[in-house]
Amino acid sequence: MYGSVAHNTYAQNNVGIESPTRLIEMLYEGVLRFNAQAKKSIKENDIEKKVYWINRSVAIITELLVILDDDQGDVALYLEGLYNYEISLLTRASVDGDIAKIDEVSNVFKGLLEAWRESTNVGQ
Repeated sequence: MYGSVAHNTYAQNNVGIESPTRLIEMLYEGVLRFNAQAKKSIKENDIEKKVYWINRSVAIITELLVILDDDQGDVALYLEGLYNYEISLLTRASVDGDIAKIDEVSNVFKGLLEAWRESTNVGQ
């Protein structure tokens, strides 16, 4: 359920998306934005907003899980494990109010975003 919501939200907000490649980039960027908002909410002791923003990040990661292409072999298997681990970190961050766990997830997604951009710009 979360996955389709995340995809639909981005699709509605960005009707002019030209490719699935750009959508993946936007999903990674969304996790980073929502994690930043979650951290801010924790610092402000706003539990409701913390849960809201973490749930938004989890929804995006769930969408990334749903759209994985199993035909890609080991890469898809690796990403599936990684995404599930990141969801578990965010869940624990939500319960504990742990900014370090959010930072860990953000660092992973910064790396994924950078690698995605590099791999999709080859030959362009």
